[in-house]
Amino acid sequence: MKQRSDEDLYRAARKGDRGALGELYERREPGLYRYALYASGSRAVAQEITQEIFLRLIGSGVAFDERRGCLEAYLYGVARNLLRIRRRPVSLDEMDEPASAEDTLGSLIQDERTAALLEAVRELPAGYRDAVLLCDLEEKSYEEAAKLIGCPVGTVRSRLHRARALLSARLKGLRAASRGERQVTT
Repeated sequence: MKQRSDEDLYRAARKGDRGALGELYERREPGLYRYALYASGSRAVAQEITQEIFLRLIGSGVAFDERRGCLEAYLYGVARNLLRIRRRPVSLDEMDEPASAEDTLGSLIQDERTAALLEAVRELPAGYRDAVLLCDLEEKSYEEAAKLIGCPVGTVRSRLHRARALLSARLKGLRAASRGERQVTT
């Protein structure tokens, strides 16, 4: 049996098919949640954003129009808009704690590096951030990311290249600062 498309599931859900909505949710929620988590740095915000996306999808006055693009791109667009609306810095106290109290020094260092990387990603301009989140963290192809962002493949490639350069410079600066080195700017 052929898997129904997102758009088929959406149409069925709009007609009251709860199973279709559940299938659509199971299919798209994990990626949308990870995207919101990486972008916000907070599990609570990611859960809230993900729930809001699906509430908006089934609510009245939905703006999704198949003629303008695929449902997945629409869902990521809603996520981007909600994140932009709720954009605020996440303090270290709000960052999610590691799952285990038995973390070793190595995992604490890794957690700090991961937190620094994710914070640097969150500080990127929106187009660059989307390219990194979708291609590097979600492992989407350039073509898939271009479809979700709504831009040409070449734009995704150039944004990703520039974003990686910005991240590299930012993280080198953080490493130098943590070692007490003087940063030289050119």
